[in-house]
Amino acid sequence: MPSSDDTSLFSPGSWSENSRLAQVLRRETVGGALLLAAAVIALVWANSPWSAGYYAMLDFVAGPELLHLNLSLETWAADGLLAIFFFVAGLELKREFVAGDLRDRRRAAVPVFAAVGGMVVPAIVYLAFAAGSGPKGWAIPTATDIAFALAVLAVISTHLPSTLRTFLLTLAVVDDLLAIIVIAVFYTDELNLLYFGLALIPLAGFGLLVQRRISHWYLLLPLAVATWTLVHASGIHATVAGVLLAFTVPVRPGRAAKDPDGPGLAEHFEHLMRPISAGIAVPLFALFSAGVSLGGWSGFTSALTDPIALGIIAGLVVGKPIGIVSATFLTSKITRTPLQAGLTWPDVTGVAILGGIGFTVSLLIGELAFAANPEADDHVKIAVLTGSLVAAVLAAVVLRLRNRRYRRLWEEENRDDDQDGIPDIYQHRERE
Repeated sequence: MPSSDDTSLFSPGSWSENSRLAQVLRRETVGGALLLAAAVIALVWANSPWSAGYYAMLDFVAGPELLHLNLSLETWAADGLLAIFFFVAGLELKREFVAGDLRDRRRAAVPVFAAVGGMVVPAIVYLAFAAGSGPKGWAIPTATDIAFALAVLAVISTHLPSTLRTFLLTLAVVDDLLAIIVIAVFYTDELNLLYFGLALIPLAGFGLLVQRRISHWYLLLPLAVATWTLVHASGIHATVAGVLLAFTVPVRPGRAAKDPDGPGLAEHFEHLMRPISAGIAVPLFALFSAGVSLGGWSGFTSALTDPIALGIIAGLVVGKPIGIVSATFLTSKITRTPLQAGLTWPDVTGVAILGGIGFTVSLLIGELAFAANPEADDHVKIAVLTGSLVAAVLAAVVLRLRNRRYRRLWEEENRDDDQDGIPDIYQHRERE
């Protein structure tokens, strides 16, 4: 039996560990760029003379009929590839709760309730526009896309306080957890308790192995696939399996670890799975999900007059920032917890606008909500892409202005430090 701290699933010489390509794919700007590129390719392809090939690809069925696994490639992307994305998100979320900012309840309260406000208000805004078209789409504008939002922030931020990224990350991670709960509760049409109960068996086996720090791929991978397959067969959206698996992975190193202060399996797995998630899973999902026939300018403008589309755009662009800022303000006042050091309300406003980038999870919820209505599903995709783009542009303007301000302050501070021609290092020593 492997030793208690064996991490041979991802050995030090593996591609995921040492490859230069893997290191590049871990960068937030690269992941966001790949996501955007895949979405653009899907849109161009779906509106080109070769669009028939695109839709034929989406409808191509692969997989065995056993346990309803004869799925279209579009469904494999939404149910299978996004399970990898949610596995990585689940690992990050658990690390935040166990060893990160969410460990301190007072510090966590502000971004956690900000995430709640950032889901409730967009849902209300959506219903104000689209209640007459049915209630199933209310959750579409409630999601924040971690990859896109962090990528935009990374491109803009040269002098913004690092706590701004921490606030956005915590907000987006909690948002993802709430989105997973929404998908499991509100977008599960039929629940087969037998299959769900059976799914707990390989899940428990996976958890038992990782808790003992056993990570041989030939042990963990079959258990993970079995868990995903049975969760999918139960009627619950299969991406939930990714989160359940992630929550079993320990955050802290075991007592027998050579380095008690080193990374646990959760951080190790996240580090090694992120290139697969950012470089393959999420871009392929975008390629299979973002393609929609616009029907020219007239078709585009016609789609945006649909109450469903208007509700989604208003929810993302207006509802998200209002919900996040108001919930942050109220929580800060009620709990008497100030904003994190270095943050100001204009900074929070910029991040709140950035939270309106829905994309990945919004597209997923849209597919679940309007699977039986192709026209509405197309309008949802147009609205999500439009709303996310508008939110990204507005956030970029606000945060760019904040970045300029922080850069000026940094330059003034350095100018003061250079007084009398004394090098900074000696001035620092004199002040000490």
